Amino acid sequence: MNLANVIFRRRFQAVCGNDWKQAKLQEHTRGGKHRKQTTSQVTRGRVAFVAVATGAVSTAGAGGAVTAQTSEPAVEVDYQLAANDVAPVGSSAPQILSIAEFKPVVNLGEQITKTIQYNADRIQADLDARGPSVVKPAEGSYTSGFGARWGTNHNGIDIANAIGTPILAAMDGTVIDAGPASGFGNWVRLQHADGTITVYGHMETVEVTVGQTVKAGDRIAGMGSRGFSTGSHLHFEVYPQGGGAIDPAPWLAERGITL
Repeated sequence: MNLANVIFRRRFQAVCGNDWKQAKLQEHTRGGKHRKQTTSQVTRGRVAFVAVATGAVSTAGAGGAVTAQTSEPAVEVDYQLAANDVAPVGSSAPQILSIAEFKPVVNLGEQITKTIQYNADRIQADLDARGPSVVKPAEGSYTSGFGARWGTNHNGIDIANAIGTPILAAMDGTVIDAGPASGFGNWVRLQHADGTITVYGHMETVEVTVGQTVKAGDRIAGMGSRGFSTGSHLHFEVYPQGGGAIDPAPWLAERGITL
């Protein structure tokens, strides 16, 4: 039942009052007889019906208007796109890049060679700086020291080992003698930057030449028993700054070399 019907029913009941109730009661009375209605009653009922119907329609219209006014307004959505939102395709003109004129490098091969040599020298200098400044001249057994021996002065030390054992330059230097020598069989003499001279004797092989530059630890000869010798060994002497011979053992020890 909608709102208009409810309003109509209630107003009709209010206008008719007892007549409506009596009519309903008679409909349900046993016997099924209907009481005759007078003209005034019929007229009054019709007038009431029209009034009630008119009020119900007015009320329903007013209620509908109120309902329409209280409803939320529809939301309008603007789907129109901004004119500048989309960039035109292909609007940018192609750019032309300028490239510098090609000029061949003069003497490129020579420059590369110099660069390679420079880097090699730099690397070697770095390795030399990292390397030891003094090394042990040969590996082996310390068999004889510095001083008087058999009525003569032994001006160096002896390190014994097998023939061919490497003999090394004790420090950086330049070869000033290399080859046969009286009493030594073969020898090598090196002069170092501070003026010190080191001597290596009794070698089986000599592997450097006069004027050659060597680094500490470079192989200069092979151990042997040439000259006045009783067995394969290295005879090693030290002359600080070109002066007289000194005991090589403490000189080596001061530089971290033990025999």
